[in-house]
Formats: sequence, structure tokens, C-alpha cells
Amino acid sequence: MHDPLAISHPFKAMGGPCELRLYGVGAPEAATIAAAVEGEVRRLERRYSRYRDDSITAQINATAGTGRSLEVDPESAALLNYAQTAWEQSEGLFDITSGVLRRTWNFKQPRLPTQAEIDTVRPLIGWQKVSWCDPCISLPERGMEVDFGGYVKEYAADRAVAVAREQGARHGFVDLAGDIAVIGPHPDQSPLAVGIRDPKRPEEAIAVIPMRYGAIASSGSYERYFEHEGRRYCHILDPLTGWPISDEIASVSVIAEACLVAGTATTIAMLKGRVEGTKWLEDLGLPYVLVDAAGAVRTGKMEQDEI
Repeated sequence: MHDPLAISHPFKAMGGPCELRLYGVGAPEAATIAAAVEGEVRRLERRYSRYRDDSITAQINATAGTGRSLEVDPESAALLNYAQTAWEQSEGLFDITSGVLRRTWNFKQPRLPTQAEIDTVRPLIGWQKVSWCDPCISLPERGMEVDFGGYVKEYAADRAVAVAREQGARHGFVDLAGDIAVIGPHPDQSPLAVGIRDPKRPEEAIAVIPMRYGAIASSGSYERYFEHEGRRYCHILDPLTGWPISDEIASVSVIAEACLVAGTATTIAMLKGRVEGTKWLEDLGLPYVLVDAAGAVRTGKMEQDEI
């Protein structure tokens, strides 16, 4: 039997709704755990938000075109090393310098940019242009930026679970706007049931995954988009072309030991497209659920019912 006594702590951070859910603890203990978990998520939001002038992101971006370099702390260095590895393994598709494309694409006020507008920012994109020699970084060209937003939320989910366990939590999960990291199974050791949204009916689950540990992250073309002359343009942008990806994949969810890995894998799979993205996930050996534009579901290695 599942423990019916769940304690939920909802909060908003990193641009979306978040939740810590705990099982098998009392209210006073849960309050202590919740404060520590939310505090860790907010710490990372402050450190890496592109909207704050005092963030590490802002400090790095302030070096652009100045010839100056910034020495970063070990946590930031680890995140930058991870970004470099992901860029290399994705053949340039995962690129934390590509955030400058939002200067031409605005999905809150949808307008189709011209190729000339896109071409004005494309020279500012490319991790290979960044001067990175751990622990020092500089951006050589004026207008260049790095943006941790593509993976810091998943990193925060992993950190939140680590903090929860340090505080004594053993059962439950952390959900940061749909990226879920599991603290541990129900107190009776039965797995948690994690639902994957149906892209066409987001209030419903298209699949339910039993998980005892690990993490699951999802990415989809249905979340933010606009239509122009009968074509849909989604918010996921290809750093190599400057244009949105095709809409042949509606969503992809990946299970991994770390939410950071799961999140990066979903992003790269979306960028690679249905055929190449599926092959890439198969080669990695990560369990996944992929929903194509027609609503067909493909799964890989899901016979493993847990991490």
C-alpha cells in the first residue's frame, strides 16, 4: 500500500510552478526540509538568472568584447565544463551561447523575423568562440552571451534532491516546472507514478512511468509556438540555423540517473529531429518516451521500470 499521507510544498521559481512532495515524514520535519529545498533552488536562480545584474551570468556576459576574463567558482566551472561536453557530443546543437536568438524571436509577441535579422545575431553564436580555460572565461565579441537557462533548472532539481536527502528525506520527489527528480520511493518501497503529459491534451497523461530513483525531464514543441501562414513555429531554436526546429516531434521525455542528463538529452533529441533524435537516444541507452506530431508514441528501454 502507498503511504496516503503526502505533504506537498508548492512554490514558484525559475519561471514556473514547483513542488516538493514528501512521504513518511511529519509536518515539522517536512517544513525544515521544504525550507532547505526551496532555499537551494532560489540560490541557484539568483546565481544564474539572466534577468539579474548581480548574477554570475551577468558577470560573464559583461566580459563580451572587453578583452577581460572572469574567474568563476568551482560550481560554475563544473556547469561550464558540462556545457562544453554537451556541445561537443551534440555536434554544436546544445549551445549556451544561442540565447541571443531571442533578440529576433519573441514568442510572447509573435512575429516572423527575416533571414537578414537572424543573420545579424548568428555570428554571436558558437561555443567554440568562447575563451574557456577552467576557471577563467571571456566572451571575445561584443554582444555575445552565455545563458544557463537551458540546463540550470535540471541541475537545480538534482541539487534539491541532494539537499532533501541531507535533511533526512527518503521518500518523495522534486518537480521544477515539469522536470522531476526522485528522492526515493514510497515508504513501502513501491514506485512513484510519474505521468507524462499528452501534447494534444496537456491536462492528461499519455504515459505513466513507475520510478523509485532517478529523474525524468521533458521537452515539447507544443508548449510555446505561433502559427504563420499555416506553419507552426515553436520556441526551440536550432543554434546552427537560427530557425525553430521542425514540428515532427511533439514531445520527448527521458529518464536518467540525473535530471541534468535527462534534460540535456531531451533538448538534443528535439533538435536532432524524429529519426536522428530517436537513434541518438537509442545509442545512449536512455529510457525515453517520444510522441511525434501525429500523436504516435515510441518508447525505448522502458522495460526497465525504474532507475
